[in-house]
Amino acid sequence: MRIDEELTLKKLEIFLAFMRTGNLSRAASEIGISTVSAHKAIHSLESALRCPLFKRDGRQLVPLASAQVLEDKAQQIITDTLEAVRLTREAAGFSAERFKLGALYSLTVKTVPKLIMGVKLRRSELNIDLILGSNSDLLYKLKNMELDAILVSLSEHTKDSDCESYEIFSDDIYLTVPNDSPFSRRSKVDLAELKDSTFITLTPGFATHQDGDRVFKKAGFTPKVAMQVNDIFTLLSMVSSGVGYALLPGRIAAVYENRVKLITLQEQYQLKQRIGIVFLKARERDPNVLALLAECRMYSHA
Repeated sequence: MRIDEELTLKKLEIFLAFMRTGNLSRAASEIGISTVSAHKAIHSLESALRCPLFKRDGRQLVPLASAQVLEDKAQQIITDTLEAVRLTREAAGFSAERFKLGALYSLTVKTVPKLIMGVKLRRSELNIDLILGSNSDLLYKLKNMELDAILVSLSEHTKDSDCESYEIFSDDIYLTVPNDSPFSRRSKVDLAELKDSTFITLTPGFATHQDGDRVFKKAGFTPKVAMQVNDIFTLLSMVSSGVGYALLPGRIAAVYENRVKLITLQEQYQLKQRIGIVFLKARERDPNVLALLAECRMYSHA
């Protein structure tokens, strides 16, 4: 036995709405169609099944035993179909109840909390998993579909034919020194003066490490690196303790504001980080990604 092409899920949905309400007008309103369309759908359903579902009693449609049987089975069909759609979309990462967001450590100071709060207001049912890491690690996980979207420093490394990006804000790179450093009283510094000083950096793969290399190259020297660390907060702690200096983005200023100072670099050494969201083009219609993107746009214009 083959299923008639006129037998559709939409008609079953309309049929179930009528069985619940007992009224074509109310059923049509519930589904969002006209009463005439609801009546046609019921009649077409009977034709597809090749048996009557109702008998007429004046202007009323009275369900037959066949309609009662169909109601029980159709409800299960609709439930199973919706569950199949949900599971399929979740397997593909679309509009899942959990959203895996990757971000740089430094963005947890201000940006990430504000964006997450905004997304939760838009999609209160969504559970967000926050994964922190370097630019390169997060981009790798995104492309392997381990993350749904990432908040990173935009550069030539994040340009990819499979990805979309949107810039949220830009951030200057500063010389970061402990408060008791002689440089802490400066409003601006020539980085070349520090060629014999000791520095602390993030490990390769972090955007701030790459940006630091570019700034040191402009200054014409390779820094003496005392140590490399895997997160910006450990790095700040080392700087505040006097272990060495660092080149860091301005967004971290509030973290250790009483223990470190950010000094502006002279114009020839200045560099900006472009911070933005990156996601796969295949996910550009995912409601969860769209909610985050909308919050990023609002943040960028704030």
